[in-house]
Amino acid sequence: MTQPDSDALRAAFEDAVPGYDALRRKLIPHFDAFYGTALDLLEEAVGGDAFRCVDLGVGTGLLSEMILERFPGAQVEGVDLAPKMLDAARERLAVFGARVRLSFADYATAPLAGSLDAVVSALSIHHLDHEAKRWLFRRIHDALRPGGVFINADQSLGATSEIEDAYQRRWEADVRRSGIDDEDFAAARKRAKLDRSATFADQIAWLKDAGFGYADIGWKRHRFTVFYARR
Repeated sequence: MTQPDSDALRAAFEDAVPGYDALRRKLIPHFDAFYGTALDLLEEAVGGDAFRCVDLGVGTGLLSEMILERFPGAQVEGVDLAPKMLDAARERLAVFGARVRLSFADYATAPLAGSLDAVVSALSIHHLDHEAKRWLFRRIHDALRPGGVFINADQSLGATSEIEDAYQRRWEADVRRSGIDDEDFAAARKRAKLDRSATFADQIAWLKDAGFGYADIGWKRHRFTVFYARR
């Protein structure tokens, strides 16, 4: 991701912080299945053990909070490039004390700590250009311990322009049914212009190219896709 892209992304999400969490269920159709699958896959990998996890693009701390609540032995580092998002995450996650650490960084270029049990991300990596995604997947693989897991609850591009158009229509219909107001809907569509999504097939191939022994999709509905890879 180039510096101008990073700056535009930071500004877009800084502006979105007020009311951001309240809109999540309206903007993410089948919210519970989407996030719930990510948590179930994480449990499948770590069981009841204590583990170290990095949340890339932590945002306001939504996914990190879910992990910390479900897994008492989890220690999570959240990384984000938007200071106001980190402020919101810091307030949200304060109750977890030393189990959580937040870092201001652009994970597209910042180093990842090694020997991690898990790396997770939600609705963030699709903002990177394709080469940056591929490089990130390699770095995530190298940062995980053998047997470690990468779970990415994200978006995928339609395999053809017709499929992508259908994804967009279905998403807009779902969001309209949620009762979202016109201003919030317009803002979400504006942020979507920063997306750099790739097809699910390309992303699975890139994960395998990065060295993951296993890469698959745990759940998918239109463009919303939960990827799962084990080192």
